[in-house]
This record gives sequence, structure tokens and C-alpha cells, in this order.
Amino acid sequence: MGKRVILIVLDSCGIGGAKDAAAFGDEGSHTLAACSKDSAFSIANMKRIGIGCIKDALPDEEPMGSGLGAWARIEEKSMGKDTTIGHWEIAGIVSPKPMPTYPEGFPKEIIEEFEKKTGRKVLCNKPYSGTEVIKEYGREHVETGSLIVYTSADSVFQIAAHEDVVPVKELYKYCEIAREMLVGEHGVGRVIARPFVGEWPNFERTPNRHDFSLKPPRETVLDLLTKAGIPVFGVGKIFDIFAGAGVGLSVRTSGNADGIEQTLGAMDSQKEGLIFVNLVDFDMLYGHRNDVHGYAEALTYFDDRLPEILSRMQKDDILMITADHGCDPSTPSTDHSRENVPFIAYGERVKPGTDLGVRQSMADIAKTIGDYFGINTKELDGESFWKEMRKV
Repeated sequence: MGKRVILIVLDSCGIGGAKDAAAFGDEGSHTLAACSKDSAFSIANMKRIGIGCIKDALPDEEPMGSGLGAWARIEEKSMGKDTTIGHWEIAGIVSPKPMPTYPEGFPKEIIEEFEKKTGRKVLCNKPYSGTEVIKEYGREHVETGSLIVYTSADSVFQIAAHEDVVPVKELYKYCEIAREMLVGEHGVGRVIARPFVGEWPNFERTPNRHDFSLKPPRETVLDLLTKAGIPVFGVGKIFDIFAGAGVGLSVRTSGNADGIEQTLGAMDSQKEGLIFVNLVDFDMLYGHRNDVHGYAEALTYFDDRLPEILSRMQKDDILMITADHGCDPSTPSTDHSRENVPFIAYGERVKPGTDLGVRQSMADIAKTIGDYFGINTKELDGESFWKEMRKV
């Protein structure tokens, strides 16, 4: 049995306190604290490992004196607060420039070129909530066949279409066209297919969402592991986020429950390497919809399933749990929030009770993973904390 790292990203589970939150319009945002006030919230297992030890992660509770693993508060160094930039930083790339966003919609020349290449007209072309945009434009889309194109505060070009009007494979083709167009100055982080079904006004989005991301600008820890012959297994959106770069086997998921099942399956089948997991429901279903109760329930559900993951760990396994940004469901905004993220690690090779302090970049995670596997990570950003948390 070889070394394994199981890296789980609780998508959007920020812990507030970003020094530059005001510059992003997110001063006071604190995703985990907002959820902790709900009656459904209970994360005893994560608390025991170390999340309860992180100062101000749960501001209404006294920090625990020590935990079973290692813990840290991590600052995001990249100039952004979206999924792509966050995951790239976790994998070792700090992005000093923000990806382009379009608060007034996409330029006329982009929309006209897209219409020409797809043969379909465009509706909306504004920042919009994904659930609201299909209520507002869904009926016209069904009647005309025009594509609903919208964006958000993130660097995204989203295309919504009814599955009976535009089959999913055709929608993916349109996304590929947009992805080929949106490079350079207009190189958005993600082009996202947003299929939906049903009848107005009760349209519902389906699990057939698919992200078409920019390829990372240089090698990540995923590439370095793969080049060294160490397998990388992606669960959830990981393959999409990295445009497949450095990811060997991967599996998409239909939500958090499926993501946990697929993680358990990967732990049974993959005897070594990195198992990199994104659990998207926290962000997609609850953060963006300002659903505090749903978010709290989802965190409790993950925590309740955590013992199953721990029971499958071998002596050379390290479990790491973190987040990629915030998305405070208690604020008026439905967008991501600029927050610090939690980090906890557990395993027989991890020294219990290790406070790793405040880290300057999420790229420290990539450097630490590289150090654990013994590969050269000099090209990655960040600073390793493996020596600080390893059990000698």
C-alpha cells in the first residue's frame, strides 16, 4: 500500500476574516459562522480533528485547545474569489491578476460572433442568479430556441437551455465554441453549461451541468505528481476545473452524497496517489441561493459521513479538508465572498495537536502534498508545512 492524500474541498466553506474583504465588497462575510447559528448545524467530527481549534472559525465558540490532527487558517493570495482561481491556488498557482468579469454583460462583438457560430440568438446577457434567469427568460427560450447567456460576479460565461429544446450534447458543443472564443483579453475562467427541464414557471436545473475551464497557465502539483508516476484521481468538478491537466482517472458526481460515495469508492480502488475531491452542493445549492439552513444541513451531513472516510484510511494516508473561497448564505449577495479558508489534516503520519497558524497562501497545500510524496515542487508557489505537521 503506497502513500495517499485524500484532499476534500468543501466548496465555498470560508471562515471570514480576509484582510482585503472590503475591496471585494465582502467585509463581514463569514460562511461557517453564518451556518453555525442554524439549529441543523453539527460538525463534531471536524471539530475534533482541528476546525474547532482555528481562531475565529466558529466565533461564537471558544476555540478548542487541541485537536486530533493539524489545523490552519489560510489566506487566499490570488486576486479573485472564484472556483477556478481557488482550486488553481490549492494546486500551487497564485494568480496575481483577476480573470475578466462582465458586470454590464459581454461586449456586443462577442455576442454577435457567438450567435453567428451557433446559429442561435442570445437572450439576457447580464449578471443573473441561475435560478432566476430561467424563470425570467426560460419561456421565451422555449418559444424561440434562443440561448440564455448570463454571467455573475465571477469570471464565467454561462449558457442555459431547456433539454427538450437544446439537447445536452448540443449545449456542450455551444460551450466548446464559446470556450474557443473566450481566450486572451476575454479569457473567462469557466464556460458553464446550465441545462434545465420542466415547464414555466417551475423550471428546474438538472445535474447535467458541465464546466469548460481555462487550462492552468503552468504546471500544478497534479501535473508534477502525474509526471512522477503518482496517480491523480479527480472526484466531482476536478477534471473540469483543471481542463483535464494532470488528472488521470476521474468521475463526475450528482451532488455531495454521490461525491462522498465516489470518494469512498476511490479509497477502495486507488492504492496510492492523490484523491482530489470537490463537493459542490455547499456552493451551488446553498451559498448561491442564500439558504443558511440547507448549507448547515449539508455540513452536518458531510460531518456525519466523515467517520466512513476515516475508517478506510491506511497508515500512510493523510486526509486534508479545506475550501476554495466563501459564499456566505446570510448576506444579501448571492455571489462568492472573499474569505480565509480552513485547513485540517488527519492521519497516522500527522502529529496531533499541530497549530499551523495563519498561512499566506492556499498554495502551501500543494507544496505540502508534493513534499509528502517526495517530488520536486520548486516551480510551485507557496511554502510547505509538511515538516511542521509530520509525526517524527
